[in-house]
Amino acid sequence: MPKKRFTEDSWRKERWFQALCYAIASCETTEDVADFLRDIGTLSELQAWSERFEVAKQLSQGRTYREIAADTGASTTTVTRVARFIENGEGGYRKVLNVVSKGEETLSPTELLVQRKIDHQHRTRAPGEERQVSMLKKYLKK
Repeated sequence: MPKKRFTEDSWRKERWFQALCYAIASCETTEDVADFLRDIGTLSELQAWSERFEVAKQLSQGRTYREIAADTGASTTTVTRVARFIENGEGGYRKVLNVVSKGEETLSPTELLVQRKIDHQHRTRAPGEERQVSMLKKYLKK
């Protein structure tokens, strides 16, 4: 059976991708996120993702493409691509950059992650409703 490829029309609906998103969102600390990303990504992939995020942060600070390329070692092509996704992508960079820029000065990364989880739980759970533990978490705690 040939390997299934994501397309622009289908990637968000793919169950494997949805499971990956859920797995990342289920991490409770930045250490958990780091461990998970290291297990699923190569060092080159981690470096590329980190580089792109740093490029996005510097773009949001108004730095020029050439300054960013010189500072990060990213190619101007990468800087341009990140800028294009900030402007025309799904909005992920913008959402994360807004959260990070608001919390960066006052909260540690772990505190920021905990605060985001608390905020999310308050938005998605009715008052007095208990949070259910997933089957995977029950299994992993044994």
